[in-house]
Amino acid sequence: MTELSTAPSLVAPWRLFPAEVVRLHRLSPSFLRVTFTGDDFDTFADPGYDQRIKLVFPIPVHGFRHLPAGTDWYPRWRALPTELRNPFRTYTTRAVRRAAREVDVDIVLHPDGGPYGAHGPAARWALAAAPGDRIVIMGPDHGYLGDHGGREFQPSLANRTLLMAGDETAVPAIAATLERLPAGSRGEALLEVPLPGDVLDLAAPPGITVTWLPRSGARHGDLLIPAVRAAAERLLPARPGTGTAALAPEAEAAWQAEAAGNPDEELWEVPVGLSSEGHYAWLAGESAVIRALRRHLVTERGLDREAVAFMGYWRLGRADDAA
Repeated sequence: MTELSTAPSLVAPWRLFPAEVVRLHRLSPSFLRVTFTGDDFDTFADPGYDQRIKLVFPIPVHGFRHLPAGTDWYPRWRALPTELRNPFRTYTTRAVRRAAREVDVDIVLHPDGGPYGAHGPAARWALAAAPGDRIVIMGPDHGYLGDHGGREFQPSLANRTLLMAGDETAVPAIAATLERLPAGSRGEALLEVPLPGDVLDLAAPPGITVTWLPRSGARHGDLLIPAVRAAAERLLPARPGTGTAALAPEAEAAWQAEAAGNPDEELWEVPVGLSSEGHYAWLAGESAVIRALRRHLVTERGLDREAVAFMGYWRLGRADDAA
């Protein structure tokens, strides 16, 4: 395998960690927990909440032979011939145990089609994974003392009335966030999953109501959209027509056009903590579903855009460019 260590004279916020599968635990029909280890996992940072990482998968014959090392690995990866690019996918760290050199990642197996179908590179790898299998993880380095990035939930807003919602791809991020919330947090978490058997036992503050929404063959969003609308009625203020009032007219027109739904536009809007509102919403999942929820919350209900995080994790019918 290519040497993946960073330069000793400078600690970057992120690095490539060679990893090995230690354990596999099937949490439910749709969720597989994979525990990884690595010689240098004692330097794997744990910023918590919805911290993103990337799993880099081996390619047949070549393994990781052509995976570039160093902080400029991504542009060098892009420059490789397609057949020599190791595919990667974005996930959330569910647990980091530096003393044990272990990291847990929950992988969705998408029995009902999911973002990349049942046989995307991550699902193919996960379904065949066994202890001892090797992989590479792009993760945050504990030696870096600044903000690593890759975390969208704003802990400083956790004392507000919370609304968290997402499909199965957001369940690991929501679960990890609920575990970190202060004991006095209040609000609701809505999780749409493929099957009734995918309902998991999650830790959450007593003031957070967790509601599972098994689709059981329904379309993505059929349960989540009405559930979020109903929860917004219970939890969030409504000021119709004010959601984009702070924008200049030309900027508002552009935003309204984009909010109407351009399938070629990535949906990723997160607040920077400037809102003085007493609520905070965090929504992630299939882009068209999240776009519809953004249109309802911001355009129709008039919520401050600086109090709502919208993240299109995937797009129905389109595979990730990193495939």
